[in-house]
Amino acid sequence: GDVKSVFKGRGMEFEEVRAYNFGDDIRDIDWRVTARKAEPYTKVFREEKDREIVVLLDLSASMVFGTKNELKSVTAAKLAALIGWMSIRNKDRFGLLMYDGKNTTYYKPQNNQKALMMMFKAIAEKSKQVLKENYEGNLVSALKMFELSHKGQGTFFILSDFYGADDEVFKSIAALSKKHKIYCMKIFDILEDIAPDDGIYAAQNVSQKVVFNSAPEAFKGAYRQHFAQQRKFLQINCQKFLCKYFEIRTDSPIFKQLGHI
Repeated sequence: GDVKSVFKGRGMEFEEVRAYNFGDDIRDIDWRVTARKAEPYTKVFREEKDREIVVLLDLSASMVFGTKNELKSVTAAKLAALIGWMSIRNKDRFGLLMYDGKNTTYYKPQNNQKALMMMFKAIAEKSKQVLKENYEGNLVSALKMFELSHKGQGTFFILSDFYGADDEVFKSIAALSKKHKIYCMKIFDILEDIAPDDGIYAAQNVSQKVVFNSAPEAFKGAYRQHFAQQRKFLQINCQKFLCKYFEIRTDSPIFKQLGHI
């Protein structure tokens, strides 16, 4: 077509040959170049036109958190909107799966601006609603709904903090990865990665309240390790199921963080 997709993946049009990276599909290895170079090389194809691109937007309770710039839910909503505009610009069909920790709403992929505006309005209304009433949950139910509702092949973006993500979540992702190109995009606040400055702090979530001292080195080490372990769990599982893993921080402009996608 006249307009090429900005996403590279398994498609019909050959794009380039590059060095093999861990997690690349072994079916795309270029064996002639590999034999000549004595190291693995893989073929990269431009995705075919009129793809279906669907975003799973997680607006559950853990996403309604932020200490710098904006809430994780706001960053995720902005990212969903950006992917939507990119999809329409490239003449792909864009769909939305919105999850608030309890209910899941699915908008089928379409390629027109009117439908896109309708989805943006739904995101804005749900974003306001979760500020007043939100639910804890995990992504399993939303992923299963997508698997049952979406019969074709396409590209699937999961915009979430993956809080509480476990083996069950990745079982569902593994099932989807057999048919779809999966992007797992972890949205996080800097306070989740780095402990606050030395001091006594109180934190509360509904009826749960905790007071802690951030000064001890043991606390800082355990704090960093908790986030690092979750990051490692996500990275390992994404590699295992051939998903692309990216991280988006709430305190940095989104467009500056998307250059590597």
